[in-house]
Amino acid sequence: MSDKYKIFDNSKAYFLTLTVVGWIDVFTRKNHKQTLFNSLRYCQKEKGLEIYAYCLMPSHLHIIAKAVSKRHSLSDILRDFKKFTSKAIVHAIINEPESRREWMLSYFKKAAENLKNVKDYKFWQHGNHAEIIESNKFFDQKLNYIHNNPVDEQIVERPEDYLWSSARNYAGLSNYLEIVKESIKLERI
Repeated sequence: MSDKYKIFDNSKAYFLTLTVVGWIDVFTRKNHKQTLFNSLRYCQKEKGLEIYAYCLMPSHLHIIAKAVSKRHSLSDILRDFKKFTSKAIVHAIINEPESRREWMLSYFKKAAENLKNVKDYKFWQHGNHAEIIESNKFFDQKLNYIHNNPVDEQIVERPEDYLWSSARNYAGLSNYLEIVKESIKLERI
């Protein structure tokens, strides 16, 4: 397995992409989005996750973040976040109205086959596609990519119109998740 997209330096911020197995568009339901954002807020408050940018797309989450707690590494926070959200969202799919329930659960169950550390369903793909933020230019490139993702997918015309993105934070609009805009400037090279 390649070390190219691993988290090695917990003192740095990373551009991360967390993807649902099979790129299934689970995050079309408001309750699944809320579960994800509630968990991110918990990680911010209780585990020291500092978020600089984010965008939740139907099948994946882009985020620029770092761990600022001595007790929790970024890898540990992401592991716990993925474990909690996968269980909570699969539970919701099982127990709430969902037209694609059987198909999704079957897919998640098949993805878990032959995995020793997964009991019933595999929701998230392995890894986080972590890329270290080492320069202002790279940060700006990834920030632009994150915020324009819903525009490129023709979901909205302008980045700040997408409710599930930090483009709203940067535009001074209401949002679902607080971010840190100031300290990344101090951290970047």
